Amino acid sequence: MGSSTLLDILGSTVVGGMLILILFRLNDANVQNTYTNGSELIVQQNLTEIVKLIEYDFRKIGYCQNYNKIQDPSKSIISADTSSISFLTDVADPSHPKGDGNIDTLHYYLGPTSELSGTPNPNDRMLYRVVNNETPGGSNLGVTIFHLTYYNKLGSILPTPITGADLGEISRIEIDLQVETTAAYDKLYSTIFWRQIRLVARNLNTR
Repeated sequence: MGSSTLLDILGSTVVGGMLILILFRLNDANVQNTYTNGSELIVQQNLTEIVKLIEYDFRKIGYCQNYNKIQDPSKSIISADTSSISFLTDVADPSHPKGDGNIDTLHYYLGPTSELSGTPNPNDRMLYRVVNNETPGGSNLGVTIFHLTYYNKLGSILPTPITGADLGEISRIEIDLQVETTAAYDKLYSTIFWRQIRLVARNLNTR
């Protein structure tokens, strides 16, 4: 009778321990799923906001509300490299949704990883959007890749950096953008990648 009781107690302890382990694993899986789903939503939202702004700005390369101020739109790009570009445009604001008729210089560039050494993600970087001579600034949206590829009107890739008269050969731009979470769960970062294949700024082809 005593042996049977001991076996029952031992069996109950083993089963109880297994149930507790299962509950711990389920709880950990729930925490991971909650964090992953939340992280994926954040990176999708961040990517959407960045893409909307980039596409809007890049399609307005060479645009000015007062079109007489940009005599040759093909010369609107001032500098072009794989992770930076400067161009002439007419930046809109709430008071002037189509621009104020004055030429602005817009500069996009990717900052170094050392700038965000305080975040857990070693690869996130600041993507800067600087209008005229503004002081560069912004918020960390988890950008890890911002890569530009330039094509001429024949569809050939132009070697970078592009300088001088060659800037006038740019007809289309391919944009690669990757966004990750700034913090990881169990060393895993949520990642999303977007590519705009050969975006066309209509004014670049106005010659």
